[in-house]
Amino acid sequence: MTVQQRRPEGAQPFHLVVVSGGTSDPSSTRMLADRIADRVRTLAEERDEKVATDVIDLRELATEIGTALVSQLMGPKMTRAIELLGRADAVVASAPVYKAAPSGLFSSFFHVLDNDLLIAKPVVLAATAGTSRHALVVDHEMRSLFAYLRTMTVPTSVFAATEDWNSKELGERISRAAIEVLLLMESGFAEKIRTESWKSYQHEYGSAGGTELDIDLSSDLMRLATGGSAKPSGKPRP
Repeated sequence: MTVQQRRPEGAQPFHLVVVSGGTSDPSSTRMLADRIADRVRTLAEERDEKVATDVIDLRELATEIGTALVSQLMGPKMTRAIELLGRADAVVASAPVYKAAPSGLFSSFFHVLDNDLLIAKPVVLAATAGTSRHALVVDHEMRSLFAYLRTMTVPTSVFAATEDWNSKELGERISRAAIEVLLLMESGFAEKIRTESWKSYQHEYGSAGGTELDIDLSSDLMRLATGGSAKPSGKPRP
């Protein structure tokens, strides 16, 4: 029997960030994300843990997402969203599906994020649609996007078509995804990955990994680039 390892008493709650791509109010996409987050909190309480939740509602960021796509300039709401994701212990990413793809708003938000921001973060993928014909979008379209961002997506994805909302199967998938992401948070595995192997990832200069990109300013190339001269080799010329 596996014994759960308890965190120190008084430890900070786990930080779960919900990203909802729903555009209506109320939104089935937001409702699905909330159900997953609620289940994570309930399971955490049963294990004497606490989970604090923040929500990023993308419909409120639509204008700033468009600006970021065109100019790479981040408005205050986008900046706040990036800060939340940077501090998150895990993420629930929920998208509406249109024409066999997650919405443009949802995809665009993640396209403008720093490529290093979500490395190793546990993520639950969720999607909603009007028909089950879109059921494979989560594992085909969304999972590949988050693989590029180098997240740790949990094995269970959650899809809800109109006819699924009252089904037992949907509740079971939500519970399974919730315990998977909770166990990842409890293990601290994501932080260990970031700590132990951060430098081994490919980073872009100026990204969240920029501080790990050590540039040797004393090299001959850098001295020449700044108008200096290369060090003499110490070997006599022929």
